[in-house]
Amino acid sequence: MVLPYVHDVTEHEQVPILFDQITRDLGGLDLIIYVAAVQPPVALHEYNFEKDEAMLRTNLLGAVAWLNQAALRFEQARSGHIVGISSIAGDRGRVGSPVYNTSKAGLNTYLEALRNRLTRFGVTVTTIKPGFIDTELLKNAPKTFWVISPDEAAAQVYAAIRRRSQVVYVPPRWRLVGLIVRSIPSSIFRRLNF
Repeated sequence: MVLPYVHDVTEHEQVPILFDQITRDLGGLDLIIYVAAVQPPVALHEYNFEKDEAMLRTNLLGAVAWLNQAALRFEQARSGHIVGISSIAGDRGRVGSPVYNTSKAGLNTYLEALRNRLTRFGVTVTTIKPGFIDTELLKNAPKTFWVISPDEAAAQVYAAIRRRSQVVYVPPRWRLVGLIVRSIPSSIFRRLNF
């Protein structure tokens, strides 16, 4: 059964009401997946607060609004599973689209904090860090490689949910890329063009 609900995740004040309605309509809730993001094109020398705010409101604050509701419900139930779709872009502050990187880094930290808080209540929190997936977000990416289809990404996310994994890179080879990128000293990393 599919029950569609139309909602703009930047309308944070509506979340508690809609969350309650959805859980009532479904007769409960044991899994929530937050997968909403925007990444408008940002030129290398552009500093546009309007674009930055849109990314923060959707990619981070929208997630907090929805997942706080789930966290409260799951903690009280002492079970449940929260999944946040983040990005490998959150592993480091890159020169291109600093606020997109920030929104995903914030989401990663938020999900880790939820995991640390909720694990003692039997709640699983999974952070998914995709690389390039053939979606609308790619139209603003200047360079791409290792692009996978949405179907392939979905299959890998589903497998991670079934395993109740904590942090998963999609596809898995991005884990090595993330490890390398995180280990580059800042003095060198700031000179790189990605």
